[in-house]
Amino acid sequence: MHPSHSDFIDARGVRLHVRRWGAPDASSLFMLHGWMDVAASFQFVVDALGDGWQVIAPDARGFGLSAWPVAGRGGGHYWFHDYLADLDVILDHYAPHGEVNLVGHSMGANVVGLYAGVRPQRVRRVVDLEGFGLAAADPKQSPARIAQWLDDLRAPPELRTYATLDEVAERLIRTNPRLARARATFLAQHWSMPTDDGRFRLLADPAHKLRGPLLYRVDEIMAVWSQVRAKVLHVEAAHSPTLASIAGDVPLAEFKARFSAFPDWREEIVEGAGHMLHHDQPERIAALIAEFCA
Repeated sequence: MHPSHSDFIDARGVRLHVRRWGAPDASSLFMLHGWMDVAASFQFVVDALGDGWQVIAPDARGFGLSAWPVAGRGGGHYWFHDYLADLDVILDHYAPHGEVNLVGHSMGANVVGLYAGVRPQRVRRVVDLEGFGLAAADPKQSPARIAQWLDDLRAPPELRTYATLDEVAERLIRTNPRLARARATFLAQHWSMPTDDGRFRLLADPAHKLRGPLLYRVDEIMAVWSQVRAKVLHVEAAHSPTLASIAGDVPLAEFKARFSAFPDWREEIVEGAGHMLHHDQPERIAALIAEFCA
């Protein structure tokens, strides 16, 4: 495996962990992981990319080795636009001049797509791995959504712990049955840490489980996407279960019409993969990234 190095940088008072692979003078790829994941998730893609790239991947706030905005049980609050602000800090630190190549998976894909629209002059290429946004919300849902958020704050969520690293690996395999045992074992070491009682807790703030009070406004998202100057590559698993789940009763072609907001968008479908396609088919994903960002 290609070795990585760890940096820690301050993002408006939150200490972010950034994992780096490759030589500092190589062409850079900035990679953002998905929800309930960590930067080390890209290790298999990095290995397949080889030595021609430097990969810079942060643990998002409240995940991995990055700090929680507010310490304590369920104390953190996560607004989606904070992830964009953190990316702004990271790019100012590692690439203060010129354009950058952004790769994101799931939640991270939504972050890089929005960032490319609000900072279009900073982004050269966007690779979106299974990033779809959310289902369009009806404004009439807002009162109940806010009330539910208030109720949830009274009983902050918790994350279960595991007796061994093998149990953490089993948890990853249950979520993704395609995940090879060796890869699950590697990920488990970066996805969790031992507690004082010898068990293992996930490296995530339980507050991420809180569903926020704001609705997803597709028209606003598409307005941002329309300002993207970068070429955008959307990579999707064949028969993606995540896409089907998000789209719900909306026909897939109708749901994906939102991508027409991007001025320069194209799509690749990957067979033999699920939502975690960078774990299932890392060589294919690496080849697509390298060709598109070359």
